[in-house]
Amino acid sequence: MTLMIAGLKAVEVLDSRGRPTLAVSLRLRDGRTVRAGVPSGASTGSREAVELRDGDPQRYGGKGVLTAAAHVNGEIAELLVGRQLADLTAVDLAMIKADGTATKARLGANAIVGVSMAAARAFALLADVPLWRFLSPAGTTPRLPAPHFNVVNGGVHAPNRLDFQEFMIAPLGAPTLAEAVRAGAEVYAALRRRLADKGFATGLGDEGGFAPEIEAPEDVLLTLVDAITDAGYSPGRDGIAIALDPAASEFYHDGRYHVAGESLSSDDMIARYEAMVDRFPVWSIEDGLAEDDWDGWIRLTERLGPRTQLVGDDLLVTNPAIVAEGIARRAANAALIKLNQVGTVTETLETMRLCRDTGWAQMVSHRSGETEDTFIADLATGTGCGQLKTGAPARGERVAKYNRLIEIEAAKHLPYGVL
Repeated sequence: MTLMIAGLKAVEVLDSRGRPTLAVSLRLRDGRTVRAGVPSGASTGSREAVELRDGDPQRYGGKGVLTAAAHVNGEIAELLVGRQLADLTAVDLAMIKADGTATKARLGANAIVGVSMAAARAFALLADVPLWRFLSPAGTTPRLPAPHFNVVNGGVHAPNRLDFQEFMIAPLGAPTLAEAVRAGAEVYAALRRRLADKGFATGLGDEGGFAPEIEAPEDVLLTLVDAITDAGYSPGRDGIAIALDPAASEFYHDGRYHVAGESLSSDDMIARYEAMVDRFPVWSIEDGLAEDDWDGWIRLTERLGPRTQLVGDDLLVTNPAIVAEGIARRAANAALIKLNQVGTVTETLETMRLCRDTGWAQMVSHRSGETEDTFIADLATGTGCGQLKTGAPARGERVAKYNRLIEIEAAKHLPYGVL
């Protein structure tokens, strides 16, 4: 099965934060068209593929993406339109070679990943299979992922005093995906009521979670346990567990972690996480330490790895070479998977293969700037990784992914949950 692209076009659109991003449309020879919306992050690792912005202060404060769109409509279209493309790898490698940089900085990772996502959809369309089936590697069993709902936002995702970026609830004990989504929505509603009863504002952060003026992360954890109980569920891995994304690189300065007015060493931070895991049903911690604190990550993994999922995001940036380094150094035991961190679907799948082959867990993730595109729901399902985070059970761009999972479950009987 080969793909011949008849037309390729990118336009500048808005993401869920009101900032520019790209929408890429790909037209097949028979006239059918597929589309991809490109996600964009706020909390980003320094080793991520480079998102190309215009830098014109007269447009969107310099955040415009007309240059990236022009690269799709010009150089990338000239490269791909009218060629016989054997598979998705051929599409992606052609763009990587044309870009010629290690970080996709010349053409822009946002331009390249948008075309890569659209091409994956085109191949699925040609094969007459759902996208999740096309993205499923040989020998892998597709699996509906356990959703991780970001219900309290802090850090760069919310204008409050909370240093930790995300507090998530994970219905690990739910029997089906639909029941997991129901549990997440019910706890979310219970949390809103509890926050309002305590006098906190219930405005939302970038990813749909509440953004209360709470400073200590332990106070948020207490409130989450209460909300889970209020909704009639059991806090814990057999019911609804809690996952954290502190995004520690954001509060790491001068070799110290600055949390709720305290200045902590790496070992102090590790001890604080250990106390949280002892006291609360925290099953997963993402980016618990900074991206360049490798020695701290190794100690964190030695200390908590046997009983806690430790997910590298800024540390690993979905890059196969960096993930291989993390595996070799035993820093973390799981990788966060973001398409635009590495910049192509092919490289994303390679990173996931590496994790799968070495026994590392994986969690597919959205970005703080999202579109209504549901690609990552199919990616998580097809690769069978067992975990997906895509924000709160609120806001259209977040709910679209959860609703897509419900549709997949309704159409096809697949296993569900964390591996």
